[in-house]
Amino acid sequence: VQLQASGGGLVQTGGSLRLSCVGSGFRLGVYSIGWFRQAPGKEREAVACLSYRDGRRYYAGSVKERFSISRDKDKNTAYLQMDNLRPEDSAIYYCAATPYYLTPSTTCLGGRTFEHWGQGTLVTVSS
Repeated sequence: VQLQASGGGLVQTGGSLRLSCVGSGFRLGVYSIGWFRQAPGKEREAVACLSYRDGRRYYAGSVKERFSISRDKDKNTAYLQMDNLRPEDSAIYYCAATPYYLTPSTTCLGGRTFEHWGQGTLVTVSS
């Protein structure tokens, strides 16, 4: 299982970016996908995740209504659409995968470990 994240960059406050996460060696359709981020000096935090079984999405409160996670099974790729970006969204963003489906009590926000990780992509939001 390999994951390759891309799409980061420098954007102004209020701008948008779309991150991509291409999977290889496994079928994205039977893995739950998560996006996480880590800012300098801070712990890694979950941003959003998607359960493979029912497509249900889960978001951190700080990004709800601004970020959207999705997947394209044909392209074996997951996405994180980020709109209305803020300086506090600046971080290295990582995609991760787990073969387990998610439930409201076991998500990337808590209760579920993601076993497979890609390298990060840097997002910088200028004020």
